[in-house]
Amino acid sequence: MTERGVPSRAPAEHADDDVILPFEIAALDLRGRVVRLGPAVDAILGRHGYPPPLSKLLGEAIVLTALLGSSLKFDGRFILQTSTDGPVRMIVVDYRSPGSMRACAQFDGARVSNLGKTPAMVDLLGRGHLAMTIDQGPEMSRYQGLVALEGGGLEDAAHAYCERSEQIPTKVRLAVAEEIVAAADGAHHRWRAGGMLLQFLPKKAERMRTADLDPGDAPQGTPLDNVPQDDAWVEGQSLIATVEDLELIDPDLSSERLLFRLFHEHGVRVFNASGIEAKCSCSRNSVTSMLKSFSKEDRDDMIQDGVIAVTCEFCNTRYVFSPAEVEATEPDAS
Repeated sequence: MTERGVPSRAPAEHADDDVILPFEIAALDLRGRVVRLGPAVDAILGRHGYPPPLSKLLGEAIVLTALLGSSLKFDGRFILQTSTDGPVRMIVVDYRSPGSMRACAQFDGARVSNLGKTPAMVDLLGRGHLAMTIDQGPEMSRYQGLVALEGGGLEDAAHAYCERSEQIPTKVRLAVAEEIVAAADGAHHRWRAGGMLLQFLPKKAERMRTADLDPGDAPQGTPLDNVPQDDAWVEGQSLIATVEDLELIDPDLSSERLLFRLFHEHGVRVFNASGIEAKCSCSRNSVTSMLKSFSKEDRDDMIQDGVIAVTCEFCNTRYVFSPAEVEATEPDAS
């Protein structure tokens, strides 16, 4: 399962949940990552009680963020955010290296219900834009890439983002489903998700040449260059296109065995896996500091039934304070 000079072994039989597994197919100059999510995605989605179609869409966004955010080589954040005119007005997924995630969505319940039980993801999203933000810390500039959402899904948006922002030929597969497990106390529902990212990274830069983006700098009406794709990348795209949703979320199929199914003819090398957990960054102290930053008049307006209550949009945790607890420290007049 590896290239020459590296000890080989049989792929693992059992699947590990909540992990990202990097891999390489050296013979085709391909690199990628596989993500498998179980308890982590179920915990995030379960905190909100979203309608199932929205949970599935948010699950896809979580997988995509994990695939892209796990490429960070520093302690920072990767934030995916949509803003559209569709029933799901906004999605936010926040990945913090080395592997904590949180997510939430804003939506119009009536419009989501009117789409039926199995709406297309594009109908939920509508039209707008998808922003990918890399935050390297308070002393560093943020980098943000924007992609138009024009009737496509998150996979299409990911391809456009990598083509325009990273300029790396990339293919992404995303899958989310609700699993029903029989138990003595009845059926249990839980969410599972998975995805794969594949990129073409040849050693010779000329092999990555692609057609000019439309529109480019050329005068209107100028024919675009017809640049043929490299044979290795053509084969890589063909192979990842055969991956079925069930293979990406099957708890009985390990990521290693899935990679072996796809790429065993060329040899696939896997690297150390990293973990993912559902973890919000909110805390009582951080909410207290936020409330103290408001004016006394604003805080007084927040008081209901004698207390100030704040609910985190990401994890749905509710913090309750007495007005005295969040009194800002006034500067000494002397």
